[in-house]
Amino acid sequence: MAEDNSISLVVVIFDANPVWWGRIAAEGTKNQINLSGCIDSLLVMCNSHLMMKHTNSLAFIASHTSRSKFLFPKESKADDNIGEQENSFPSDSKCEKFAAMNDMIVEEIKELIADVNLPEDSNNPASALPSALCMALCYIHRMEKECPVGFKLKPRILIVKASPDEADQYLTTMNCIFAAQKNNVIIDSCSLHQSSGFLQQAADVTGGVYLKIDETLSLLQHLLWLYLPGHHTRDMLVLPSSQDIDYRAACFCHRKLVDIGFVCSVCLSIYCHFRPRCMTCQTLFKLPSLPLSRQKKKKK
Repeated sequence: MAEDNSISLVVVIFDANPVWWGRIAAEGTKNQINLSGCIDSLLVMCNSHLMMKHTNSLAFIASHTSRSKFLFPKESKADDNIGEQENSFPSDSKCEKFAAMNDMIVEEIKELIADVNLPEDSNNPASALPSALCMALCYIHRMEKECPVGFKLKPRILIVKASPDEADQYLTTMNCIFAAQKNNVIIDSCSLHQSSGFLQQAADVTGGVYLKIDETLSLLQHLLWLYLPGHHTRDMLVLPSSQDIDYRAACFCHRKLVDIGFVCSVCLSIYCHFRPRCMTCQTLFKLPSLPLSRQKKKKK
């Protein structure tokens, strides 16, 4: 059997918005997972991905309210980060490298959540999902440049989101989605507690899988069943049926999702109301005029 010289890279983007996770914990609803349980489930999936093949690679990004941060690997090389901590872990029937990676990610998330500076008038802060997507795409591009000769990188992004969509982020998010499509990067998305139109479009455009989980205590089962297998392996699995995708766009004037709007014929900017001049390209539009009434013929 021919050897598969492919490197499967999974970049996990985790929504670490402390406000929304705090609200979920305050509600105390049954069959709903908390922040620590969600992180544990993601770490199990990450460890399983690395154990499936020795060439598999992983990156972990946390999306916060004001910024996104690489949790693994850090700025230095991943092997150096893990190697410095190998001696501090006892051999208690678990791999030292996996234990070091897990503890590194958990500690980084704790520091990120503790460092919260929210304005007083911000009750519903949005997660920095577009910046996390940009970081993931840049990291994938760099890894493609550093890919060894004779190997092929197969990248994909997994987004686990708990906070709702923000209409102001529509343009930047869609730009990242189309950039991923152009570079053949699959975006898998998992929405907790509420549906996400952005993630639905991301999965549909790039050929990924979108799933909204109502009973989030079963998050680990869904991660191992649906998101752990690669793109080619999924062809042999029975995947959940596709749901109705929300393709509504956000207007450029008020950043609100609209069903019917006015589109500029030059730059394709979308507006919820008619405007005589485009705000983006400054194109002048002709005002709609009333139809001319025909003169009635005089009877002879």
